[in-house]
Amino acid sequence: MSILNRVAPLCAVLVLGLPISAAAQMTGPTTGPTAEDYRNDARSIDGLIAENYAYLDRFPSGQAPMTERLRAEADAVHDSATLLRYAERRLALLEDAHVITGSSFSDSWAIVPSYADLWIEPEGGLYRITAVRDRSPAQGAGVTVGDRLIRIDGVPTAEAVAAYWRDLGLESGGDAGYAVRVLAAGRRDRPRLLTVQRGDGPPRDLALSNLYAAQRPDTGPITTTRGRDGLTIAFNDSLGDDRTIAAFDAAMTQARRNETIILDLTDTPSGGNTVVARAVMGWFVSEARPYQMHRLMSEERETGVPRQWIEEVLPRAGRHHSGAVRVKVGRWTGSMGEGLALGLDAQGARVTGCPMAGLLGAIYDFRLEHSGLTIKLPAERLSSVSGVPREDFRCPSA
Repeated sequence: MSILNRVAPLCAVLVLGLPISAAAQMTGPTTGPTAEDYRNDARSIDGLIAENYAYLDRFPSGQAPMTERLRAEADAVHDSATLLRYAERRLALLEDAHVITGSSFSDSWAIVPSYADLWIEPEGGLYRITAVRDRSPAQGAGVTVGDRLIRIDGVPTAEAVAAYWRDLGLESGGDAGYAVRVLAAGRRDRPRLLTVQRGDGPPRDLALSNLYAAQRPDTGPITTTRGRDGLTIAFNDSLGDDRTIAAFDAAMTQARRNETIILDLTDTPSGGNTVVARAVMGWFVSEARPYQMHRLMSEERETGVPRQWIEEVLPRAGRHHSGAVRVKVGRWTGSMGEGLALGLDAQGARVTGCPMAGLLGAIYDFRLEHSGLTIKLPAERLSSVSGVPREDFRCPSA
């Protein structure tokens, strides 16, 4: 599940840990965190990751990477702005697009995949575009699958990727795929200057707006169309919107008896919540059925005793469809969209269009003690009911 999908304003938290009534009764000027408080919050992020991040086994040592440069930056933190900047940079070392802060700057890197329109993979020293988001600036500029990204802001892509990691003090480099997707999504407050090349053709310099500035039409939570293959219900990045439940229920009333339902999850990069997902799946079960497996790593680290459970979806009274279900996914199927696809696969739906975004785990919010800054970490590992990690799920062969 993904909790943060939009930019949150940066603000100073002046009164922490008090009920509203107590805060209202305080007299005299309020005081905020001190410089040392902000530094302590910065230093506490390492422990937060070590205790709660569910995917430490991704790293050879089983510990999150850290650099001397970032340790020095933590020691220099003194206010809310320097704390936030440090937190963004510290979390980038996890090479995990599902790890984010609850606040941001106007020039923060864009969140991938929510505000990205290119999926890029390193390939033998090249950087090949393997997916382009529909109705995006990149698609409008004619970028297509198979093109190569050869420069970013005029810098050869490999050099730009190496510089990204050097800036964080990681001289040996990090995950090139993670870095190039962040760089191609760009800063939130400015256009992106990308150079692409198709085959042996001439390079093309493109100035693309970022997806924070690009205005997408308000199409409502879902779009419904009927074709020869069945009734298609497309989710417009709306799995975190409670209005989606009523909209989906209304759409399902249009379904003919035993008609094939095609659920289009190709535009769900911002994830959502299990309430919406279970409401959707509830239409297609007649009894309680398992749909995903959870494992809470923090409890296992603390106690030495593993904790794992299977979540079920239940039928919804008066809402049931017995026709076949097909599910369309792609690189912009993220987080809860991926969980919904796995859950429907467990109910026998046919899933096509893999791979998906591959976002890791279920996000928990962790609030730093003094500043109140929120750090969002995948704290649960998620798997299919058959035990396949969600990020490794591949569509069954047709």
